[in-house]
Amino acid sequence: MNIMSHERIEKSVVILGILTFFAVIWGGLVQIVPLFFDNQLRPENSYVKPYDPLRLAGFNIYVREGCYGCHSQMIRPFRWETERYGHYSVAEESMYDRPFMWGSKRTGPDLARVGGRYGDDWHHRHLTNPRSVVPESNMPSYPWLNTTPADITLTEKSIRTKMKLGEPYTEADVASVKDALKDKTEMDALVAYLQGLGVAFKEQKR
Repeated sequence: MNIMSHERIEKSVVILGILTFFAVIWGGLVQIVPLFFDNQLRPENSYVKPYDPLRLAGFNIYVREGCYGCHSQMIRPFRWETERYGHYSVAEESMYDRPFMWGSKRTGPDLARVGGRYGDDWHHRHLTNPRSVVPESNMPSYPWLNTTPADITLTEKSIRTKMKLGEPYTEADVASVKDALKDKTEMDALVAYLQGLGVAFKEQKR
């Protein structure tokens, strides 16, 4: 490209805008498309399994209430992170998360390894009134989760959607939702989701 052509491009908002747009698209394709063919990012026979109906219902509540806005699920590979939260996060742990919970915003602690750290009763009390167990907490309370039934219809729809996206659910999984969520509250579902975070990874590392 000669100097005159380059000067013309820089002086034309339209031409520069179009070329910038295509440069961004091309750069994105170069980075994203190869990921679909990288088997290391889609491990076979992974220890990570799709969510059971109760945990999936809890995941939907977690997303609905915007919990990911204050709690990341991405432990970075730095000493000050791993000493506080545990082993750093690996990509395959989030392979069934849509949307995934990685991020850098932490108003509250990272939850990637919170599963099993506290009992169910602690989580129930914490979610109902955070100040009852952590006096300095600025987390909002979620008392209505205790009386709201877990959403069977939404969970069934979620599984069917995941089936269309290629996740290894079956019609038997859809049929199991009613029994799995019978007499369960949204609090039960959310606590079940939290109690599973990081557990499979910790068991696989033993």
